[in-house]
Amino acid sequence: MTTTPETPVGTGWQKTACILCECNCGIEVQVEDRRLLKIRGDKDHPSSEGYTCEKPLRLDRYQNGTPRLTTPLRRRTDGSYEEIDWDTAISEIAGKLASIRDEHGGDKIFFYGGGGQGNHLGAGYGQALQAAVGAKYKSNALAQEKTGEMYVDGRLYGGHTKGDFEHAEVVVFVGKNPWQSHSFPRARPVLKEMAADPARTMVVIDPRRSETAAMADIHLQVRPGTDAWCLAALGAVLIQEDLVDHDFLRDHTTGADTVLAAYADIDVDDFAERCGVPADLIRTTARRIAAAKSVCTYEDLGIQQAPHSTLNSYLNKMLWILTGNFAKEGGMFLHSMFAALAGGPGGGGGSRLTPVTGARIISGLVPCNSIAEEIDTHHPDRFRAMWVDAVNPAHSLADSASFRRAMSKLELSVVIDIAMTETAREADYVLPAASQFEKWECTFFNVDFPENVFHLRAPLMEPLAGTLAEPEIYARVIRALGVLDDDALAPLRAAAENGLAAYADAFFAAATTDPRLMGLAAHVLYETLGPTLGTARGAAALWGVSQLCAMNQAASVARAGFTGTGFEPGNQLFERILEGAAVVFTRDDYDNAWDYVRRPDRRFTVEIPELLEHLSGLGDQPSTWTTDEFPFVLSAGERRAFTANTIIRDPSWRRRDADGALRISPADAAGLGVATGDRLRVVTERGSAEASVEVTDTLQVGHVSLPNGLGIDHPDGTPGVAPNELTSLHHRDWLAGTPWHKYVPARLETV
Repeated sequence: MTTTPETPVGTGWQKTACILCECNCGIEVQVEDRRLLKIRGDKDHPSSEGYTCEKPLRLDRYQNGTPRLTTPLRRRTDGSYEEIDWDTAISEIAGKLASIRDEHGGDKIFFYGGGGQGNHLGAGYGQALQAAVGAKYKSNALAQEKTGEMYVDGRLYGGHTKGDFEHAEVVVFVGKNPWQSHSFPRARPVLKEMAADPARTMVVIDPRRSETAAMADIHLQVRPGTDAWCLAALGAVLIQEDLVDHDFLRDHTTGADTVLAAYADIDVDDFAERCGVPADLIRTTARRIAAAKSVCTYEDLGIQQAPHSTLNSYLNKMLWILTGNFAKEGGMFLHSMFAALAGGPGGGGGSRLTPVTGARIISGLVPCNSIAEEIDTHHPDRFRAMWVDAVNPAHSLADSASFRRAMSKLELSVVIDIAMTETAREADYVLPAASQFEKWECTFFNVDFPENVFHLRAPLMEPLAGTLAEPEIYARVIRALGVLDDDALAPLRAAAENGLAAYADAFFAAATTDPRLMGLAAHVLYETLGPTLGTARGAAALWGVSQLCAMNQAASVARAGFTGTGFEPGNQLFERILEGAAVVFTRDDYDNAWDYVRRPDRRFTVEIPELLEHLSGLGDQPSTWTTDEFPFVLSAGERRAFTANTIIRDPSWRRRDADGALRISPADAAGLGVATGDRLRVVTERGSAEASVEVTDTLQVGHVSLPNGLGIDHPDGTPGVAPNELTSLHHRDWLAGTPWHKYVPARLETV
């Protein structure tokens, strides 16, 4: 029998992790009366090593700053809600799911979410419910951020890349401000070290002079939306001045000749003029990249939620591929994964399409800008039910009004969350979840190299009365659906009592006999292995993940110390994870990065015809999308010091910029006759909102910005603008469907 430590409630410093960005830095917390009293970095954490930014120090605002849901809610016909007990909620929801499945097909039940920045454990159990009802379509926030990059990654080499920023001679940040958004371990110390070292060069491509751009050696301050021209020009200089690594291209790529020919035809001076960056500066930057011993790049939402998103990702990656900066210190690398996010980068290049609009499904995810259109229609294949888990799409997705209208057209909508979010207020049923610090929890943002880290976090306190952890919620719904005969699980329960070795043999034998069990694996594990895990029952699904991790990355897992034959490495890894501390689950050398290239010949396929065709036509395409009616470019969702999506709803956590000011250049402010503290109305094709003004020289003329994560309801007030009341569905990437949140045509009116 597997044993787990008892839940440590209120005893000294307890180890957990931050939940406010994908770094999930290790922290230690002292708890008193359910409050996160003191918080500090965890020096034992193998990735963050004691570092933490200022945001997690205010995590008690997440735990205690927002009124919690403590009972299931059912929507009345007048739009109000009534409290119901858990048995009633589960019975009614299961009955309606079954009815829609039986009458229209399980593919009409759509799943969105499965965790935010810090709560991914429930996602596996959500997949089991999808299998139970026959669902085929799902999505999450990655589909409005990363699917363009996922498409490119899948076509190039079949995995996800990250950079060795700590050791790189040259680092290029494209649409990325890591001073605020972090995204790699110890981000701020690494940036400071880089900026202070005269032998290293930091390059930032960003229309705004962000905190990171202000530290950079080279700031390519492009016009908003023109990153593709800048990136293409950089690559063209590398080719036209013969600065590429021909040996690397010959030995490790296919299709390079076609790529080189496409870049050779680019007019660098014209592209420089289009993006607003001096051609000499572009040439100087390209030469610095080519001369460096090591280069890595980082792209983020600044280009991934802007025009030419997918092409931008391709052009960014070509900078380090053309110069051979892979699988070496300071370069780029492919890495292990404990569990694949979504369908994984190689999980589909868009051959599947959505049933109504025919949008590409990349990595198994429906484009977020297509969801409302897949519901709000009379099409016979429209989505008729929607399950939303621990996310807030009515606030976070483009054109919130369209999303709310679409939710009203569903035959069933269910939301799991800790608070009455904007999305919960549109749902038929709202199910109260335990907070991320009241249950066993984890994330699958495991992208470190050469040592990759996974952290299962033990609860800091008991769940709030009336709430349930997501694994238990899903288990109750699946039981009510009657998908599995309880007698079929009895042999696995018996095997679990005899230890993990016996259980492994029994589980895989049962799955071979009944293939349905693999789709329902998380639920089966929860019901059979889970009872032997004590308080960690919700972590049962990680046994299956540990086995797959050890099977698929055997050598790397063995180098991390998990060895043996058969199921032994996976069992060892699972037992180590259950200790509740961060675990190095794979260990590699730089050359091992080639092991993660998912190609039989382990070569990069650099020729992607449809992107090269798009590149060839770039010279004839428009580079601005503003109009006389909407002459400004609004960046809707800038990451600032005190924004964290909507994870922390309590507005009091913001020590600065509490109202989420509209930032504007001095010239534009003078033209409108406004100063800092005045108010302006922002108008777009989809809506309007009033915002306080902050005049700043970090923005170019014609460019304004609003922060993300504001405009959410709270008893203490609703400061700021909800940015997606201003964004639209049709401004989206031509390939991946990702929204143009960073390029919203707008006009400004004085109030």
